[in-house]
Amino acid sequence: MPDESAPARPPRCVFVYGTLRRGGSNDITRLQPPPRFVGPAQVAGVLYHLGAYPGMVLGGGQWVQGEVYAIAPALESVLDAIEGLGESPGDEYIRREVAVPVLGRVLPCLVYEINPRYVASAPVIAHGDWLRAAEHSGF
Repeated sequence: MPDESAPARPPRCVFVYGTLRRGGSNDITRLQPPPRFVGPAQVAGVLYHLGAYPGMVLGGGQWVQGEVYAIAPALESVLDAIEGLGESPGDEYIRREVAVPVLGRVLPCLVYEINPRYVASAPVIAHGDWLRAAEHSGF
């Protein structure tokens, strides 16, 4: 008799670009359930310096450096809480799904994009690398 169970869903992936990057203040590798590192990546966007953390607006002709991790649904809920994601259109972050090239393949990834109203007067991090910017600013 053929197996009629649903095919295994591929793991959800997330692109992290700020404090959730390995070595950041909210290092995703310290969270539970543990994520699986997929690889380094970059996404088209503009990175803004918001003090102790960054925010990225997708698009804009620049590149934002980050990392891709495979995550369990329970960790997605933890990430939503860290990013202060709620139900209001005025929330600081908006959860998006974007295609991210990683190690020769393109993966659909969850990305936390900053609500543009929060970066109206924030400085741009032109090189697109939060860990590099944080290292030089003492965060």
